[in-house]
Amino acid sequence: MSQRLHLVFGGELIDPQRTEFRNTDDIHFVGIFPDYEKAYNAWKAEAQRTVDSAHTRYFIAHLHRLRDEETPASPTEELGN
Repeated sequence: MSQRLHLVFGGELIDPQRTEFRNTDDIHFVGIFPDYEKAYNAWKAEAQRTVDSAHTRYFIAHLHRLRDEETPASPTEELGN
């Protein structure tokens, strides 16, 4: 079975109706978690901690969906571009 990693991150958004960060240097990386349940618990804790800030949002990124190791890399990817 393949590992299903999840990244939890967040920060202040320019507009709470969008997902554009005010300053990408200030993005808070909570961590990488081995399963969705642990990622969800970390996300929920950060969301609750920042509940009074309407512009602050946290997200869960499904890292295992970003890269399928069974799919051959493109020529551009092989060059590191």
